[in-house]
Amino acid sequence: MTNIQKTEVFLREQFAGCAYFREHPADGEYRLQHSYRVAHVAREIARREGMDVEGLVIGGLLHDVGYSLFFESEESWGEHGRMSARLARPFLEQLSLEPQRVREICYGIAIHVDGKADFPGEKTAFALSIGDADDVDRFDAYRIYDAMEYADFRNLKMEDKKKWLRERLDWINWRLTQKSGTETARQMIADRLLYQRQYYEKVLEQMERSETI
Repeated sequence: MTNIQKTEVFLREQFAGCAYFREHPADGEYRLQHSYRVAHVAREIARREGMDVEGLVIGGLLHDVGYSLFFESEESWGEHGRMSARLARPFLEQLSLEPQRVREICYGIAIHVDGKADFPGEKTAFALSIGDADDVDRFDAYRIYDAMEYADFRNLKMEDKKKWLRERLDWINWRLTQKSGTETARQMIADRLLYQRQYYEKVLEQMERSETI
């Protein structure tokens, strides 16, 4: 098997062995599907930027593997990048990868949540691209549905709906000002955020016309 195929097997085994995912299969399926989508984005970034495709795809597949170790909560969410790196490292060291590449993959995984790692490393374009690939998928079309469902948007009162939409739009405008590891990622992220902004603006416009003539 190739290194990427071995990584797929490892990822699926980790998620299959997670008690939380066995009890909440939809969460496990989403996390696996998200990991594959991130790996596809990572491959595209690597190809466009002339980076190591294999290494970045592996980083994309494993960036959330730490979710297999804990229940989803706000507290543990902030640690999942570092937890994923710790879980991934022993596996990566068994593959036919250069030690420097293993370190860089682990560092990119560790910092992808909040920019922080619990071991030394450099925020290279390669390392930053793991988080960028994650953001591209998180800002894509499916996340519009996912975010609105998570907020129980349908059952919110009208003022709360408009407040939620305005807050989302404010966040999108802020996020559009943030830097990315590569120009490719910046463009991909901007395209998706602008699509989200247009959608939320249209929904807000509808809400503004929903209570009075």
